[in-house]
Amino acid sequence: VWQPGVDALEEGEELQFDPEAYNYLRGFSIGWPCLSFDVVQDQLGLVRSEFPHTLYGVAGTQAEKAPWNYIGVFKLSNINGKKREPIPSSKVDADSDMDSDSSSDEEEEEETNEDIKPILHLKKVAHAGCVNRIRSMTQQPHICATWGDTGHVQVWDFKSFLNSVADSGPVAHKEDDIIHNHVPLKIFNGHKDEGYAIDWSPLVTGRLVSGDCNSCIHLWEPSSSTWDVDTKPFVGHSASVEDLQWSPTEGDVFASCSVDGKICIWDVRTEKKPCMPIKAHNADVNVVSWNRYIY
Repeated sequence: VWQPGVDALEEGEELQFDPEAYNYLRGFSIGWPCLSFDVVQDQLGLVRSEFPHTLYGVAGTQAEKAPWNYIGVFKLSNINGKKREPIPSSKVDADSDMDSDSSSDEEEEEETNEDIKPILHLKKVAHAGCVNRIRSMTQQPHICATWGDTGHVQVWDFKSFLNSVADSGPVAHKEDDIIHNHVPLKIFNGHKDEGYAIDWSPLVTGRLVSGDCNSCIHLWEPSSSTWDVDTKPFVGHSASVEDLQWSPTEGDVFASCSVDGKICIWDVRTEKKPCMPIKAHNADVNVVSWNRYIY
C-alpha cells in the first residue's frame, strides 16, 4: 500500500488501484466530459443493500464547442456487484489456496462482466454553454439548477425526462442520442461573472443560493411556480465563491468558502454580511461541508 507523504514515487512510476477494494466498479459515458453531476433521489427505497441496483442522475457537459453542450438525464440499471466471501479460517489455508483462488476468481469475474452489464438510458437536454455545476433539489428531485459558464443560473423541470428513462426497457434506444430543446423554469442573469457554487436548502423547499467568481452570493426564494432572486447580493468574500452549503438543521443558515481563504457563516434573516467570517487557510478553500451528526 502506497502511503502519501511517506512513500516516494520513482520517475515514471504510476500508481495502480486494487479493484478488490470495490464491490462494484465500472465507468460509463454520456458523451462529452462533465464538470459536475448529481444523484437524483428516487422512490425505490432508502436502504438498498442487495444487487442489482438502479441509479438515477443528472450531469452537465463541457463540450468542445458551446452550442454542443447538454444536460444528461439518465438511469443506470442492472448494476450487479460481487458478494464477499467469508474470511478464511486460517492464514495457512488462505496462503496455500491464494494462487488457485485468484486465477479462478479472475476467470469467473471476466465471464460475469460479459454476461451482466449495466444498462444506461439517457436523455439529452440542450444547455447554453458549459455546465459548471448541476444540483437536484432534495424535496423535488426532478427540479434541477445549473450554473453555466455564460454567467446564467437556470432552474429546470426534468420530470418528463426522468419518467421517460424510468419507463425504458432492458435495451437502450437510438433516440437517446437526440438533444431535446427544453425551456427552463427560471433564468437569472444578475451575476456579474460565471460561478460554480450552488446549493438547494434541505429544509426549505425551493430555497436556493448561488455564488459567482466575482465574490457575490444571491438568494433565491420560491414564489408560486417561479423564483424571486434577491438582486442585492450577500457580500463578505474578496474572491471567487467556490462552494455553498445550507445548514442541515437551520433553514436560514448557510456556509460559503472562497479563494480568499475564508469560510463564512450567513443567516438570511440578517444583513447581507457574514455572521461569522473565518480566515481558515492561507490558500484557496474550494469545498465546505457541515457535520450532520453533531448538532
